[in-house]
Amino acid sequence: MALILVRAMNKNKALNGLADLERHANLTIEGKPKTISSEAVYDVTRRVLKQKPRDDITLNILVKVKEDTTKSIVNLRKIHPPVHVIVISEEYPEYEDLMNQYNNLKVFKGYYSSKTKSSNNNKNNKDNKENKKYGKK
Repeated sequence: MALILVRAMNKNKALNGLADLERHANLTIEGKPKTISSEAVYDVTRRVLKQKPRDDITLNILVKVKEDTTKSIVNLRKIHPPVHVIVISEEYPEYEDLMNQYNNLKVFKGYYSSKTKSSNNNKNNKDNKENKKYGKK
């Protein structure tokens, strides 16, 4: 499981960026994305970027993905979402602290996983086909 920090200028870009993680980077978001303060992620952002983080970023969203850190990084390098994406590996000292904070963070409202819907629809379609096959309603 990898921990990903998504930094966006506004909610629309954040929503598009999260959708890009699933659709184009083929990552599976576990649970619901959570918002976190800029102060809480300042150190890890500065460490990864090797410079002072931008001031115009208004949203910081923490996401857990099913895939491991290496696979997440490789898949993210192939896409260009409208947000800053930082994969926080277990090697960073902030990783454990952020994982511990995750459950207490506020849920980022407005995001619904497209993978959950499509996997449920596929299951329902299979059930419907089975029911028709055996004459059930």
